[in-house]
Amino acid sequence: MDISTATALVTGANRGLGRALAQELAARGATVYAAARRPEQIDLPGVKAIQLDVTDPASVAAAAEAAPDVTVLINNAGSSTGADPLSGNWDALHLELDTHYLGTLRVIRAFTPVIEARGGGAILNILSVLSWVGVPAVGAYSAAKSAAWSMTNTVRQQLAPSGITVSGLHVGLMDTDMARHLTEPKTDPADVARAAADGIAAGAPEIVVDDFSRQVLANLSGGVAALYPQLG
Repeated sequence: MDISTATALVTGANRGLGRALAQELAARGATVYAAARRPEQIDLPGVKAIQLDVTDPASVAAAAEAAPDVTVLINNAGSSTGADPLSGNWDALHLELDTHYLGTLRVIRAFTPVIEARGGGAILNILSVLSWVGVPAVGAYSAAKSAAWSMTNTVRQQLAPSGITVSGLHVGLMDTDMARHLTEPKTDPADVARAAADGIAAGAPEIVVDDFSRQVLANLSGGVAALYPQLG
């Protein structure tokens, strides 16, 4: 895909990776809709800020009406409640699923006819290494990302006949507000955005950004023993 002729919509584009994605696509010549719950927070020159709350069906429908020329959809909007499955607040568990899984799917369903009408294009779901491995402290997030990964694999098959490439991006810690309290090494969001744009251009179904994600991917075939050696 030629990014320079694409019209892209990025959700959660007001900060962090979403902002970096919108900036990278615009730098490559794409027309960019930068979507956020609070579009007034979007400060990138040369992009079109629009309102979009992925948990609100009416908001999603309105965004699809406002951006009828989209050929590239990037589902980046996210939440991180820090809830674990056994003791986490039910509202937090619902929010994680409604944002990462149902919200992403809601946006895909709204924009698929838009992309089809333009002759095809691409959808990129920003996932996480935590879609492959569960971490108790953020177990609700892990579960929601796992659901999004499964959904990504399914809609990839469904949309291929329509000329729509569906990709998933997996990455570990990034230097964003979501991980500001952690001291482990973090990937620069700008580097992730470049990898994402390269993957879209190449039509890659899977974009694995960092060494930790590649290691976890390699361990999937080893099952529980490889993913959770602490369980013995």
